[in-house]
Amino acid sequence: MLLELINSTLEDVSRKQAIGVDALQCILDRQISATIDWNPIQNLEVVGIDEIALKTGHRDVVVVVSAYINGMLQVIGLLSERTKAAVKAFFNCIPNRLRRTVKVICTDLYAGFIGAAKAVFGKRVLICADRFHIARLYRDSFETLRKREWKRLRRTLTKSTLDQFKNVHWLLCHRRADLTDDERRILNRLFVHSPQIKDAHDACEALTVIYERPLSTGQGKRQIRRWMRQVSNRGIRCFDRFLGTLRTHFAEITNYFFNRQTSGFVEGLNNQLKVLKRRCYGITNLAHLYQRVCLDLNGYARFGVEPI
Repeated sequence: MLLELINSTLEDVSRKQAIGVDALQCILDRQISATIDWNPIQNLEVVGIDEIALKTGHRDVVVVVSAYINGMLQVIGLLSERTKAAVKAFFNCIPNRLRRTVKVICTDLYAGFIGAAKAVFGKRVLICADRFHIARLYRDSFETLRKREWKRLRRTLTKSTLDQFKNVHWLLCHRRADLTDDERRILNRLFVHSPQIKDAHDACEALTVIYERPLSTGQGKRQIRRWMRQVSNRGIRCFDRFLGTLRTHFAEITNYFFNRQTSGFVEGLNNQLKVLKRRCYGITNLAHLYQRVCLDLNGYARFGVEPI
């Protein structure tokens, strides 16, 4: 019955097996603990931390702490509060023998997560800000400028000229090297009317290239500092707030270049949790949510049956 419950719901399995939902939950309680069992775990080299909303439109979030254990992605904690104190308390509950094995903490730039990691692990552990969170920040800065400039162009340009920029928003989301000649010509015409968009777009592409190069930590730091100086010297003001973020979290952001670790596994897990939440019409009980995500992630391996 637990195998049938993988990627399904208690209600569905209850109807198929002619067993009550409460009885099925009791089976789940006996087979899967509602909290992590630290005893069989040997190391926690890379730990990821992020959050998801339990209820759409509400400030009701759960913090998800995960790690790869013996080659399998596992949730090691679900926290009802995203405060520094709550995250710090969880990190402190990890046995000392496992805390000593942690080498990297992957997170976003939320001060509570970073502060808790620093307080518990100190300088011994790399705190790595996910590059895709960083990319979203500078892309959002560019998008704010694009919207402002587009409003200006709609007021000042004729309709026939504006018609030449059809789908230009889509073109600006791609690297110029990936565009066709016709698409690049459309962009160039836009840049004639808005040099600000051109400068900001060039800056976005330049920073993306830095992240994609096989740079050492020292090289990455120098390249990003050079990018910051160039943006400031050219007066690209849309990145002012992003530059402040870079200065504040420079160490966490450039730690990415140490081993190019990202939070991709964390984001993938978040998507699975969101699917699970929708499939079950919302799970607000964290103990049940933990059991269900453990079953979905590792149920086939644990109960000895390969997925079809």
